[in-house]
Amino acid sequence: MTAAQTAAGLFGRARRLVVKIGSSLLVHPESGTLRHDWLEALAGDIAGCRARGQEVTLVSSGAIALGRRQLGLPAGPLRLEESQAAAAVGQVRLVHAYQAILAPHELRAAQVLLTLGDTEARRRYLNARNTLATLLRLGVVPVINENDTVATTEIRYGDNDRLAARVAQMITADCLVLLSDIDGLYTADPRRSDDATHVAVVERITPAVEAMASARAGTEFGSGGMTTKLIAATIAVGAGCHTVIANGTPPSPLAAILAGGRCTWFVAQASPRAARKEWIAGSLVPAGAVMVDAGAVRALGTGKSLLPAGVVGVEGGFQRGDAVLIKGPDGAALGRGLSAYSAADA
Repeated sequence: MTAAQTAAGLFGRARRLVVKIGSSLLVHPESGTLRHDWLEALAGDIAGCRARGQEVTLVSSGAIALGRRQLGLPAGPLRLEESQAAAAVGQVRLVHAYQAILAPHELRAAQVLLTLGDTEARRRYLNARNTLATLLRLGVVPVINENDTVATTEIRYGDNDRLAARVAQMITADCLVLLSDIDGLYTADPRRSDDATHVAVVERITPAVEAMASARAGTEFGSGGMTTKLIAATIAVGAGCHTVIANGTPPSPLAAILAGGRCTWFVAQASPRAARKEWIAGSLVPAGAVMVDAGAVRALGTGKSLLPAGVVGVEGGFQRGDAVLIKGPDGAALGRGLSAYSAADA
């Protein structure tokens, strides 16, 4: 497929889009102020999507980057409490900016703040999904960010690439757009290698593809690199959601994707799985593991259930209902499931 055919097929016909926007795209690195011209062009893109009948959800970074300048915090790493204070101040400006740019297009914005627990705990996951579905049904553009004011290191996503993938999975999106400062995946880091070749389409995420995504240095404001984007693509594609990594720096990045601009597409090979299986598969923090014997490995491979006789050991301190890995005799992870027993009972 050509770039134009891919864009028209996977982006142009998508019913529901999730667009992730990084801090480095939103905020001038020198002044710490919003790039208003870029935001206004993005609003035009969103209006164009809506005119085509597409629902758009934004996952937007930028709160800490905006807040740290307002609070006069120095450049470089911040202490946890400083980051949380900056997020509290910056989130107000961020959401107000989205309200302001969308209003001329007669579009409304809604703020949704999520933590890792909101997408890992089943009941909270369902509540968040229902809220987002209602907002989209009412014609609102949800603006989602991690709730940095309450999330500590242990309960954070840490980057919005993976959060965006979980949101895409949550709302059964057709296409996840990861806007970056690079136009997709390369066989090597193009900043360091003259032999780096752009990869336009990825049909399967193999170890060779993973090797291409060696971590790129983040910006002063950003926390994600190509590795986190590949993790996000894996989650989204597994849920039947096509994923594209594109350069978001120029104005109107969504229009550029639709026009066949240079980017990398990760093509989902199957329709979304059952919602419960999607949620289990996308769980980022398994609470433990269940080791099984060779007979259980063969049974699971044919779609049969895991019986107690096949379990030979457990790892971790999981409780009933927690997500756990299922490992074979060689220690390799075979899949994920929800445990019917606590670790002690198992």
